[in-house]
Amino acid sequence: MTLRTPHRRHRRGTDRRPRLALTVTALFFLLLYLPIAVVVLFSFNGQKSLTVLKGFSLRWYSAFFHDSVLLESLGMSLRVSLVAMAGSVVLGVALALGLVRCRTRLGSLAGLIMLVPLITPEIVTGVAAMLLFKGMDITLSSGTVMLAEITFSISYVTVILRSRIAALNPEVEEAAMDLGATRWQALRLVTLPALLPSILASAVLVFALVFDDFVLAYFTTGVDPQPLSVRIYSAIRFGVQPTINAVGTLMLAGSVGLVGLALAIPRLFGRRGGLDLLSGK
Repeated sequence: MTLRTPHRRHRRGTDRRPRLALTVTALFFLLLYLPIAVVVLFSFNGQKSLTVLKGFSLRWYSAFFHDSVLLESLGMSLRVSLVAMAGSVVLGVALALGLVRCRTRLGSLAGLIMLVPLITPEIVTGVAAMLLFKGMDITLSSGTVMLAEITFSISYVTVILRSRIAALNPEVEEAAMDLGATRWQALRLVTLPALLPSILASAVLVFALVFDDFVLAYFTTGVDPQPLSVRIYSAIRFGVQPTINAVGTLMLAGSVGLVGLALAIPRLFGRRGGLDLLSGK
């Protein structure tokens, strides 16, 4: 008797490759990243053209770093991002601790209200902030941009830290108080060090979000100086210059780096904690 080798079954149902889904996904990423790739490519263009690519040059990056107006706007964006990062982290940590520790209905209601800025269209938030400042007779300036960005960014910090705080064992903090530490000392010496990776990750993420933000900054900024995103929009209204491609590429590289750092910080701290545990420290 001869043994017959079984024929390979044809793939059916879910075993087949979803070709349509793969095609749609590829088209989605192509449409999403192709314009960005064009901006990056033409930022190295050797001639002053937005349609013809000829040669390789860094002249547009050099033009950006020699443009006093754009550098002033860059400094403005960095200041706003740093202040918004610091303010939102401090308030976000306090709010996250309060929401997790508060077990009443008021705490649940506050948790729902905290999520409202995340689902509200940013243009609505920008218009509301502008009307608030106008109604209080506050002149739009860098200070109003900072206040608006802090208010908008608190929710992001709270969402990131809330799950981390809920995962902490409260008995560790109680043990510290049993050993003589006050509630503030237990918070400072036990809870906050445990939250440090999440705090750093949320801070870096907020910095990246605020630095790239346009809508909120547009409605709350003054005449001069303006954040870099608003300055770019004002320049584009009078015609796209190759320098804008260089600025956009630098902002893209910085944002990608910051987001990558925010994702890597918890892993780096986790790995370091594991090494310290193995070494007996």
